[in-house]
Amino acid sequence: MGETFIRKLKLVVEDEVLRSRVLFVLGALIVFRLLAAIPIPGIDPVALQNYLNNNQFLGLLNIFSGGGFSTLSIMMIGVSPFITGSIVMQLATVLSPALKTMYQEEGDAGRMRFMQYSRYLTLPLAFIQAFGFLILLRGSGVVSSLDMVHTVANVCVIAAGALLLMWIGELITEFGIGNGISLIIFSGIVARIPSALSHVVFGFDVSQIPAYVGFIIAAAAIVGGVVFITEAERPIPVTYARRVRGMKVMGGVSTYLPIRVNQAGVMPIVFALSILLFPQMIGSFLAKSGILIVSSVGSAVVAALANQWIYGALYFFLVFLFTYFYTAITFEPHQIAKNLQKNGAFVPGVRPGATTSEYLANIITRITLVGALFLGVLAILPLILRGLTGITSLTIGGTALLIVVSVVLDLVKKIDAQTSIREY
Repeated sequence: MGETFIRKLKLVVEDEVLRSRVLFVLGALIVFRLLAAIPIPGIDPVALQNYLNNNQFLGLLNIFSGGGFSTLSIMMIGVSPFITGSIVMQLATVLSPALKTMYQEEGDAGRMRFMQYSRYLTLPLAFIQAFGFLILLRGSGVVSSLDMVHTVANVCVIAAGALLLMWIGELITEFGIGNGISLIIFSGIVARIPSALSHVVFGFDVSQIPAYVGFIIAAAAIVGGVVFITEAERPIPVTYARRVRGMKVMGGVSTYLPIRVNQAGVMPIVFALSILLFPQMIGSFLAKSGILIVSSVGSAVVAALANQWIYGALYFFLVFLFTYFYTAITFEPHQIAKNLQKNGAFVPGVRPGATTSEYLANIITRITLVGALFLGVLAILPLILRGLTGITSLTIGGTALLIVVSVVLDLVKKIDAQTSIREY
């Protein structure tokens, strides 16, 4: 295994195309990190840090901004508008048969058009999110009061940063290796590791050694579990009917159809975060209203979402629900059964057509239960560990962990595929 790794690494270094792709990815990520260090004017760093520490939602948003929100940089909303636009388009496939056909049945050309619509939707969402967060932060004392000209300028700069980051992500996908948006989020998470380790080292408490040891063991077990569930799949045997054409016998081959346990990936957590973020923002706005009833309702919403039990229960329920929802969008048993029947393939012991579709639907429903429970527990994992250990500096971010593992596994597979092609 070690010799294979060294050989493939040597091939990556020696092959001009692979080397240029890897260097392009590194260069693009360096540009992103430099831009993420440029703050918008009028920030109170102490107030910002306190606000982020006391807000679960913005802490998670900081993950999807690639760490730009923690410094209120010009990249503060990161790829969040693009992710939100993609979510809206995914939800629209349920309401629009034309969009569903485009996404599921028109192949690569249809998916490219679908993604283009997501990019168009990113533009207004970037301006809306930039203005909304700027007003929210100004009301919390994190950003100083600005006049209309400076507010408009800040909104334009923040929205432009989000669009620029989306463009950088698309360039990485096209000219680099791996998914550009995922790599940007991954780089932001990894960039926060030195700061987190420094907090652990300087805040080390000898009396908490058993908790630290337990944390390390739990971290290793959780990483192993994430890898296992991410790679786990249920193989469904498929046989192609034997056909005789002239003197040739075609078909008769047995293979399998892999169905992943975690079919939805990290998207259900993104969906749940987006849904939970809006009540927090709306409640914060209403709490500052001059009308007593409106301000009372806003304060009640903020207080309810600040409760760890209520927040954890809602978060788990939404992640569980959206896992089934996103799986239903991306995995269509009827279409798969139809394609198998067209190609002369069948599942042994199952009639082609509607019976095969029902068989696949039952399987995906059962294994999605495991994936939904896994994602739900992973989402509320920081709350569980904080409650068990009482250590806030050592908290395994389940969402961040899932993103890191998924991106690394996907990147390794794509590099391995590129090196295998060149070896042959």
